Amino acid sequence: MAIETSTAPAATGGCPVDHGQFGTADRSGADTHDGAENHYGYQPFDMTDPFPSYERLRRNAPVHFDERIGYWVVTRYADVKAVFDDWETFSSENAQAPIRPRSAGATEIMTEGGFTAYSGLSARVPPEHTRIRAIAQRAFTPRRFKLLEPTIRENTRLALDAMLASSDATGDFLTDVAYDIPTITILTLLGVHPSMVPTYKRWSDSRAAMTWGDLSDDEQLPHARNLVEYWQECIQLVVQAHRDGGDSLVADLVRAQEGGAEISDHEIASLCYSLLFAGHETTTTLIANSARVLLSHRDQWDRIVADQALIPGAIDEVLRYSGSILAWRRRALADAEIGGVAVPKGADILLVMGSANRDEAVFENPDEFDITRPDARSHLSFGFGIHYCLGNQLAKLQAKIVLEETIARAPQLRLVEGAEITFGENLSFRAPTSVPVTWKA
Repeated sequence: MAIETSTAPAATGGCPVDHGQFGTADRSGADTHDGAENHYGYQPFDMTDPFPSYERLRRNAPVHFDERIGYWVVTRYADVKAVFDDWETFSSENAQAPIRPRSAGATEIMTEGGFTAYSGLSARVPPEHTRIRAIAQRAFTPRRFKLLEPTIRENTRLALDAMLASSDATGDFLTDVAYDIPTITILTLLGVHPSMVPTYKRWSDSRAAMTWGDLSDDEQLPHARNLVEYWQECIQLVVQAHRDGGDSLVADLVRAQEGGAEISDHEIASLCYSLLFAGHETTTTLIANSARVLLSHRDQWDRIVADQALIPGAIDEVLRYSGSILAWRRRALADAEIGGVAVPKGADILLVMGSANRDEAVFENPDEFDITRPDARSHLSFGFGIHYCLGNQLAKLQAKIVLEETIARAPQLRLVEGAEITFGENLSFRAPTSVPVTWKA
C-alpha cells in the first residue's frame, strides 16, 4: 500500500493544482498536540492527513476562530450544511477571494492588462446568481454530456494504452491518465482545440495559486501575468462565438443571449473563466483519487473489477472519504449563530466539508472506506443549496468512464509498493502530486 506523506511541493505542471507555487503557511506556535492553544493539531494549509485533526475539532471546537487565517472554522456536518443552505445570511461573495491580499505589483499588472473577470457562479448571490445559473443550466445539459461521452472514452483509452506501453510496467496514474482527460473534455465543451491543454493548465495553475495559495508579493507577479492572458482568452471565446456560432456551450450561451436571455458578454466570459478551471482541476483530482483510494483498499478494487455496477457508488464514496475540495468559504452578512456559537457580521467562514463528510453523527464508521455505503451520496463535496456544483454529473461521468476502461485494460493494476503519495499545501484542495502504479505480474 502506498503511504501518504507531505514533502516539498511539486514542480509546476506536475500536479492538477500547482501546489509548488503556493508558498509556505505560517506555522508559528503550532504543533500536533491535542490542545486548544494549538488548534487541536489543525494546520489550515496542510493536506497530508488532516482527518485526525478534523475529528478533534468536531469533538472539542466544532466552530472556532482561527487567527492564523482570519476565518471561523466549521467542522460538523449539520453546521456546514446549514451554512451552505442559508445563502441570505452566509454569502458566497468571498468564495473566490484571494486568501492572501493581492500585491501592488500584481494589481498593477492585472489592471493594466484589463483583467475584470468575476466568478461564473460560485461567488455570485441572488438575484444575479439565480438569473445566470438558470441560463447556464439550459446550455449545461445531459445532451451535451452524452455527446461528449465517446470523446471521453476514446481519450481515456488512448491515455491508458500509452501508459500501459511502458517498458518497465510502471506509470503515474495522475500524469499519464487523469491529468489531461478532464481538460480536453472541458475545452471541447467550450469549443477550444485540445492542443491548448498545456496553456490552459498553466493558466489554471496560476488561478489556483493566486486564489487559494500563500504567495509572497514577488511570487504573485508571474501568476498575475498568466491571469491576464487567461481572461483575454475568455473574452475572445465569446467574440468568436458571436462571429462564428458553432456547437459549444459558449455558442449556446451567445444564442440564448441573442434570443433574449438576460446575460451579458462579460458574464459569459466569466462563466468560461470559471468553467475552464473548475471543470477540470477537481475532476482530475477525483479521477486520481478514485484510483488511489480504490487501489489502496484492494478488496474494494476487486469488487468493482468483479461488478462494474458498483462503480457509481464507489465514486460517491471516494468523494465522501477523500474529496477533491476539503474546504470552501462564506461570509456572514449579519450577526449569526453557527452550532450555538455567535459569529459576528462580516466574519469570514471556512466550511470544512472534508470534516463534515467524516462526521460520526451522520456516517457510521466514517473513517472506513466502503463502496457499498448506503448514504455515501449524502456527502457535501459538491456543496449544498443554491450553489450545488453545476458540473457534478460531468465530473462523475468522467471518473466512471476512466474506471471502466482501466478495469477493462488493467484489472491487475496496483499501487507501487512503498511509494510515497504526497499532497501539496493550500487551504481548500487536497490533490495528490502523483499516483505511482504498476501492472507487473
